[in-house]
Amino acid sequence: MPDFKLSATLEGHGDDVRAVVFPNPNVVLSASRDATVRLWKLVATPPPAYDYTIAAHGTAFINSLAYVPPTSQYPEGLVLSAGQDSIIEARQPGKGAEDDADAMLLGHGHNVCALDVSPNGNWVVSGSWDSTARLWKVGKWECETVLEGHEASVWAVLAYDDNTIITGCADKMIRIFNTSGALLGSVQNSNDVVRALCKLPASNPTGAQFASASNDGIIRLYTLEGQLVASLHGHESFIYSLAALPSGELVSSSEDRTVKIWSGTQCVQTITHPAISVWSVAACSQTGDIVTGASDRIARVFSRSPDRYAAPEAVNLFDQAVKESSIPAQQVGQINKEELPGPKFLKEKSGTKDGQVQMIRENDGSVTAHTWSSASQEWIAVGTVVDSAGSSGRKTEYHGQDYDYVFDVDIEDGKPPLKLPYNASQNPYEAATKFIGDNELPMTYLDQVANFITQNTQGATIGQSAQESEGSDPWGSDRRYRPGDASAAEESQPPAPEPRPKVLPQKTYLSIRSANLKVITKKLQELNDKLVSDGSKDTALSPSEVETVVAMCGQLESSQQLKDSPEVESGIPLILKIVTTWPAANRLPGLDILRLLAAASPLTAAAEYADENVVSAVISSGVFESPLNVNNAMLAMRTFANLFETPAGRELAMSSFDQILAGVKSALVNSGASPNRNLIIAITTLYINFAVYLVSEGRNHTPESAERGLILLEELNKIFAGEKDSEAVYRALVSLGTLVAALGEEVKTAAKEIYEIEGVLARLSASGPGREPRIKGIIGEIRETL
Repeated sequence: MPDFKLSATLEGHGDDVRAVVFPNPNVVLSASRDATVRLWKLVATPPPAYDYTIAAHGTAFINSLAYVPPTSQYPEGLVLSAGQDSIIEARQPGKGAEDDADAMLLGHGHNVCALDVSPNGNWVVSGSWDSTARLWKVGKWECETVLEGHEASVWAVLAYDDNTIITGCADKMIRIFNTSGALLGSVQNSNDVVRALCKLPASNPTGAQFASASNDGIIRLYTLEGQLVASLHGHESFIYSLAALPSGELVSSSEDRTVKIWSGTQCVQTITHPAISVWSVAACSQTGDIVTGASDRIARVFSRSPDRYAAPEAVNLFDQAVKESSIPAQQVGQINKEELPGPKFLKEKSGTKDGQVQMIRENDGSVTAHTWSSASQEWIAVGTVVDSAGSSGRKTEYHGQDYDYVFDVDIEDGKPPLKLPYNASQNPYEAATKFIGDNELPMTYLDQVANFITQNTQGATIGQSAQESEGSDPWGSDRRYRPGDASAAEESQPPAPEPRPKVLPQKTYLSIRSANLKVITKKLQELNDKLVSDGSKDTALSPSEVETVVAMCGQLESSQQLKDSPEVESGIPLILKIVTTWPAANRLPGLDILRLLAAASPLTAAAEYADENVVSAVISSGVFESPLNVNNAMLAMRTFANLFETPAGRELAMSSFDQILAGVKSALVNSGASPNRNLIIAITTLYINFAVYLVSEGRNHTPESAERGLILLEELNKIFAGEKDSEAVYRALVSLGTLVAALGEEVKTAAKEIYEIEGVLARLSASGPGREPRIKGIIGEIRETL
């Protein structure tokens, strides 16, 4: 069998992808801690490309997902999803997230962590932290049977056939029931929690009928009579999910960052992910392709068929992300660097099995991890081991300032840890807001980052399983259960979450700075070479000018705040030349560098090209005109938002207020009925910064400020009228709330009487985004202000 290779990368979720389903070759379903279910449709091939719609929007983390095949009653089938709110929702995939669900299955008393559908499509079985499994009749939607006798959370359920249900429990037992609820048998699975179950096809060479996986990292194969056929060893941590391939092979996903393919009892391939947890894996029964969901907020499709491989550059990016990913030291246990082999080991020694991990002490003293590939007979780099976060014993310098803490945060797997600077005197929410803005992360993480700061949790991985705002299962990965702790954990109750501090009025500016400057500068040089070869030497940069730009980008990469230098002073006008004179299709790297410069140096606001400043030069270049290049427009908006990071930039942005607003209107008109999400988020970030400036000390009582506040209210109202993306809605609400909370009675009165904001808030509350706790909170604050 050929190896699986990346087929498609499905990006869109704002938090961990906890469950995936692959119902047919053209559709993938994913559920996330961002409280959404997304339906991904194959829209192009080759290479495969998917586009998503939000199929459901819940009120809390969604942890489990299943699919009922089409019937006469439901010709498109049904998507079943459930999670922390204990409700199972059944919805036809053609319906929008705003439409009513076809059914809401009520009965569980706690988080619903497992769902499965019987082979005939007539039954749904669910498992919950309430220590029960329940059986539901499709179409009738009432609980037919409660499967009782479990002594802890039911983490896994399997509708083995039309009459047999198997459950896996945190009490370490596997139980086999019939559909009337009678217990047919039980198996003491292991010394640890049972996390996953899977029916094995008849073609599985071991003769076993189902598989189980547990927190001890072992997969066990059983007959229905409970006879243990085989144990599969290879994972290094908790196994979260199992799936069977049409070939009879088994697929598993784990906390050890990997998915493994098993033929019989042998691991034949290991797919390492640039994420800490691979929460879920599912297989397409027609094609044998697989989809995974991980803690880096991404679902990925893999295929053995060359005609379904991703484009080579996408495969290379995935491989590079794996190689460059960071592995927290606590995940690999105690390492004695002095006893580790050096790089020569990788050339001289072969591995003994697929997926074997070897730590290497590099020449610079760092520790890297490598895994053995049986297929290619080579060691493959899978990441660098990083220390825990820093401590508060002394001040730590970061970008020229001293901080009590500078945490290493593995919030973006696939990249080096992000730096989170914090002083004990700061408001955690203000520090979290700036960290999110600086690193271009979704505001979904605000509470989690703030809690992380408050608890000073060294080495934790935000956005994964360190903290759950509504409590954790004592046996699951969410509290990293250890054998022997069960009774104490069962009796303990998680503390009530701290009241959330007020967000309004927003006091800090947001910038969008995340970038890979090596990639950007390389692309810029390639495009410049092409201009030269095409005979456009006057438009292209000269070799010395390219050197200047590269040197400036090198300085930009090493520090977020640029010091004055000849390269910076000469380089900014050269970037303006690129973004105003190069063909529109080639301007992207120039605009990307410009938005970073806007935040990093006040010289950007002072620079000119062809007698125009940054704002007027960008706008007059036609960046917002039709036909709109949406990426260029988005980066231009990010540039304007980033100007607020320097005093000179703020003054330029405010003196160009009318000009910038005209550009926004033009971009929205020319982007059509459904503006690009990233463009809207850039615009709403810009609006937040305008609002923060207007309400800052000394400016919030001038007639000009009030007038501009009213203009912003009108533009925000237009966004609320049609926007459904939760991140864009949240940022627009922060801007609105800041204005009405701190800009004076004239603005507050206009918001109520002219723009009927109370009605807008009521409509947003009833919409999909309005179900999110952070949006509920900000709406509540605005209502209090009004």
